Amino acid sequence: MSFQSLGLSDALLKAISKKGYTTPSPIQLKAIPPVLEGRDVLASAQTGTGKTAGFTLPLLQYLSENPKEKFRPIRALILTPTRELAAQVYESVKDYSEFLNIKSAVIFGGVNQKPQVATLRRGVDVLVATPGRLLDLQNQNLLSIKRVEVFILDEADRMLDMGFLRDIERIMNLMPDKRQNLMFSATFSKDIRKLANTILNNPVQVEATPENSTVDAISQKVYRVAKGKKTDLIIKLISDGNWKQVLVFNRTKHGANKLCKKMVSAGISAAAIHGNKSQGARTKALAGFKSGSVRVLVATDIAARGLDIPLLPHVVNFELPNISEDYVHRIGRTGRAGADGQAVSLVSADETTFLRDIEKLIGQKIEVEIVEGFEPDPNASTEPIRPGQNRQPRNSRSRSRNSNNSGGNRSGGNNDKSSNSRRRNDRRR
Repeated sequence: MSFQSLGLSDALLKAISKKGYTTPSPIQLKAIPPVLEGRDVLASAQTGTGKTAGFTLPLLQYLSENPKEKFRPIRALILTPTRELAAQVYESVKDYSEFLNIKSAVIFGGVNQKPQVATLRRGVDVLVATPGRLLDLQNQNLLSIKRVEVFILDEADRMLDMGFLRDIERIMNLMPDKRQNLMFSATFSKDIRKLANTILNNPVQVEATPENSTVDAISQKVYRVAKGKKTDLIIKLISDGNWKQVLVFNRTKHGANKLCKKMVSAGISAAAIHGNKSQGARTKALAGFKSGSVRVLVATDIAARGLDIPLLPHVVNFELPNISEDYVHRIGRTGRAGADGQAVSLVSADETTFLRDIEKLIGQKIEVEIVEGFEPDPNASTEPIRPGQNRQPRNSRSRSRNSNNSGGNRSGGNNDKSSNSRRRNDRRR
């Protein structure tokens, strides 16, 4: 099938063609028709398979076919968990609406709110937002979502992992009861289905690929290595393989900074991106990585869902995530839109449990290789990494991990104490 067969307008087809797309992805084929019909939709697909266009294209079609008064209230709200993802979705909205009379904007924390407010005052049809900044501006009476017609919750599972449930509930209470609701997610958990029951009305459920599966185009490999030799091994792999664009995942902000410095010392241009970096520094690092002036981007899991780098060839797990699902999201940064990609994981003895859990989740054994001179330590303990990275129940693990890796200027827990609450809200904006 073609995009034209989905009933999209000439203006949208022109924008799609300009981006070089010719054939809809499976999730787009399944999601676009019910969204165009005005149905609520609960959609799941692998990361990198075109979910954003799956809701953006029919949304823009609806808005263009149902114009409103000259003063533009916010008609559609797209909520995302991280700043990077918000910026990415906004770029897609802009690209696809290029030939339509539709105005869009993005708001998130970590930057001055004044330019965002000025844009909102000029009138916006589609608003892409992170929860913290949205609620902050609403509390200042600088925006209103009381006339939203379409609400889209993107990466819903990540939202819950990061502790956004209360914010989502507050935002829902600010919108009219009569609206179209769409939930897009990489995975469906019991918590996601429970949330869907509170948001969606008789939804159409679409799923393009098995939950927690990995894209076939991604080649996966594990290098067993002594923990103290990881840095030298990754430098060797990048240098000997002449890898030009490499996204490297580290569990902690400190570890990301440390690895980045060692890369630079080895003559490899690198930048780090994580929650302690200012939004300006994060934007600059990502821009350099996309342009090629930065060869290696070292990231915490803040980037696992929010990065879209066309034809990214290499993803490296310098440290395995202690939540198995995050492995799928990390390596999903490569192999996007049908392109080939390589995912490499450096695994020390204390990550053995993590590797076993990941292989169980994705239903396959990952190829293992040992590089001469970088052999694993036969005497090292296979106990999971401690402290702070131990295997706790999923909710507590997620919140602990995201206090380190989420998208704000300060870290903090998700306790109900006022000081921690302030840190949590700051982190979300």
